[in-house]
Amino acid sequence: MFFKPKSIVGIDIGSSSVKAVELSGTPGSYKLTRFGYAPLPPEAIVQGAFMNAPAISNAIREACDAGKISATDVSTSISGHAVIVKRITLPVQSKEELEETIRWEAEQYVPFDINEVNVDHQVLVESNAEGQMDVLLVAAKKDLIDDYTSVLTDAGLNLAVMDIDAFAVGNMYAHNNDPSDAETVALIDIGASVINISVMNGSIPVFTRDVTSGGNQYTEEIQKALNVGFEEAERIKCGGRADEVSMDVVPQEVEEAMREVSETLVGEVQRSLEFYRATTSNNAIQKVVLCGGSARVPGLDRIFQEKIDVPVEIANPFARIAVPADTEANDNFQQLGAALSVAVGLGMRRAVES
Repeated sequence: MFFKPKSIVGIDIGSSSVKAVELSGTPGSYKLTRFGYAPLPPEAIVQGAFMNAPAISNAIREACDAGKISATDVSTSISGHAVIVKRITLPVQSKEELEETIRWEAEQYVPFDINEVNVDHQVLVESNAEGQMDVLLVAAKKDLIDDYTSVLTDAGLNLAVMDIDAFAVGNMYAHNNDPSDAETVALIDIGASVINISVMNGSIPVFTRDVTSGGNQYTEEIQKALNVGFEEAERIKCGGRADEVSMDVVPQEVEEAMREVSETLVGEVQRSLEFYRATTSNNAIQKVVLCGGSARVPGLDRIFQEKIDVPVEIANPFARIAVPADTEANDNFQQLGAALSVAVGLGMRRAVES
């Protein structure tokens, strides 16, 4: 029987919006065929918990409708405290033996009842000089996976692949940059309420951590300073000008408030990277790449550069992906930029069909 890869739609369900990306082609020749976006109402998702499932399903449908997406097989991803990612070292063993070993190993690292989680793994290094193998252990609470499955099903879609946010960003970066095995990069995905930190050695993740913080802190500070609504504060956060109603506040006050938030966020990331350095004997970080909606906050990349003292750049998820001219001109597409990093990484996943 002949099997071929089948493209699926990458759907990033963030705490403030839903992004959908469909890619055609194969690695090295991807083309963006469909793109859709829809905002989520405030507090539809709070600290990773689905508080308004019907609104989330509606936003998924709206994003697919906006992109004229008809495919129904999708990939999505999860993150947060209900997800555990751990790189472990085990004696070299067969695939069958590893299947039995991995659940016992998971019980040591997962702070939940093992019956309440789904466990998976990926072999990173099959054998080293000491007769050991490196394995990436992943566990996620079943309730969280059920929540994602439910909103996608209610939106008329079929969940084909469940990924991790940090891994999706890693896929995006590896495709667009083709990193060498000697290159170690920190990918910082700054979402509305969670920061996903992933250190990649070449194309292999060697450290991941999620921080409960994010771009909503900027929005809240701008709302307080200018006494404006959420949407206007979001626009100002990403470099837009305040409207006439807001101009009675000195712009420097807003800039100061945003810088304070930036320094707080960078401090959170810095502590995680220091932990990585303290627990790793080699693979010094050579570059930081900012992803997510708040990567575009004015001056944030400069503060990262000042505090972490390595080169910093903002991700371009479409650096090596062909984008149609009409999509390139789409206002939502232009404004989102690095915020599409997860959705692009998910769009690179493939299902298998006969």
